[in-house]
Amino acid sequence: MIERETTGEAVVRALVAHGIDTVFGIPGAHMYDFNDALYGARDRIRFIPTRHEQGAAYMALGAALATGKTQAYAVVPGPGLLNSSAALLTAYSMNAPVLALVGQIPDADIGKGLGHLHEIRDQSGIINRLVDHTALIRKPEEASRATALALRAMRSGRPGPAALECAIDVWGKSAPVTPQAPLPFAVSKIDSDAIRRAAKRLGAAKRPLIVCGGGAQDASAEVTALSAMLQAPVLGYRRGRGVLDSRDPLSVTLPLGRDLWGEADVVLGVGTRLLMQLRQWGVDRDLAIVRVDADRSEHNRLHKPAVALTGDAKPILQQLIAELPAHNLKRPSRKAELQERHAAWRKRLEKLAPQVAFLEAIRAELPEDGVFVDEVTQVGFAARLLFPVYRPRSFLSPGYQDNLGWGFATALGAQHARPDVPVLSISGDGGFMFTANEMATAMRHRIPLVTVVFNDGAFGNVRRIQQENYGNRLIGSDLANPDFVAFAKSFGAAAARVTGPEDLRRELRRGFARRDGSTLIEVPVGAMPSPWEFIQMGKIRGV
Repeated sequence: MIERETTGEAVVRALVAHGIDTVFGIPGAHMYDFNDALYGARDRIRFIPTRHEQGAAYMALGAALATGKTQAYAVVPGPGLLNSSAALLTAYSMNAPVLALVGQIPDADIGKGLGHLHEIRDQSGIINRLVDHTALIRKPEEASRATALALRAMRSGRPGPAALECAIDVWGKSAPVTPQAPLPFAVSKIDSDAIRRAAKRLGAAKRPLIVCGGGAQDASAEVTALSAMLQAPVLGYRRGRGVLDSRDPLSVTLPLGRDLWGEADVVLGVGTRLLMQLRQWGVDRDLAIVRVDADRSEHNRLHKPAVALTGDAKPILQQLIAELPAHNLKRPSRKAELQERHAAWRKRLEKLAPQVAFLEAIRAELPEDGVFVDEVTQVGFAARLLFPVYRPRSFLSPGYQDNLGWGFATALGAQHARPDVPVLSISGDGGFMFTANEMATAMRHRIPLVTVVFNDGAFGNVRRIQQENYGNRLIGSDLANPDFVAFAKSFGAAAARVTGPEDLRRELRRGFARRDGSTLIEVPVGAMPSPWEFIQMGKIRGV
């Protein structure tokens, strides 16, 4: 037992005990005592202040996605919480372990509607819709265990965010505190009979296919081994990119993956909802699906699988690999076939030539272990289809929220958490301006992020759709922008404007070599060809 400790000190001690070394956030009245506790532990945990609460939450999200480790941010209640809520919602949709530390009004007045500073009706109820676990800390004696319980919940079953609330007059209260050691995660028992049935299904398959989502990111070695054993192509779209190295002929992206879905007799889905495949591409009685998911409720949500395996992908796939040889057919190599089919799709994707040229320039300069953060922009859409990804957790894409403006601040968090590798953020001019103010954070903390802003003076995707589908009736799609180079330089960042892929390569090389501050590269562009015919492809089964 600690003789006396404030609530804030107890929470900080618990964060450190769980391996959290950074808290992103903005100091505010409801958090002063918590911030003071962070100051007292500054040799063990860093506080990274941002210029807006959404920047703090996105930075925590980026750090979580790039490392796979739990990250934390701290904000005041009411507007502070709501400003961070888009990132917290995105963390939920991406199963990212982000802990939100949120202030509250005076404890005795919660729920009374008295009009306190930053008061919001049923704040706990709002938070509860955004996270998997939430709790209100009412006194110092509760703080350590409440923190440990939240951090355990974030890692038990399907990973995801959690939130802890604490009132303005509770953070600074002190009392004797018993520190709670980290609690073991709840682990699903692996069903050995289901493993055997899955192995028999996959082993007998003539045209197996593996589809990976974000839940497969930490099972790359196992997916790679299964793919080789089965000669099964691996489809990774967005969250599943990088699970299998793109240089492996068995690694396929979305368009070819759809073709293979139409041919497959057994599909192994690993850590993915399979929403696009089941709803958009179709399913029929000739296709058996084996699902691996940490959340039992996901298995039957869209389509009852032939075999359901619940738990963490890595140990489940390890057992599947051990069981498979007893049931596995001998299959010829599919290397030559898939190389030919890749080439055919590369030819069709030449329609996206402007995006392809820029992505080739980026891939040529971004090291193999570098992290690429996409955005809701024309080059980002194309990257999801064709950008080569060599390692897990090196392609960050915002999941089904697909929220415009997530990219720059998220990439800052990824770069701060991974100072050992270069991180590249791509944005359109529209998306970049959502969190462009965090250039101040980048320079204050010397975060060596390289950002490429493709500037077409519009929400380009919106503009094209209005032109093509709404008789050129343009509304709200054209933008007024600053001089982005001058904007970045005003913060002390390095900045340049380029006009083509070769110039972009040169500036990327310079940016990645600079490790003492951020770099912005503006690329003025015109309208780009639509990628949607390669993304929104219709049914191929059950038609």
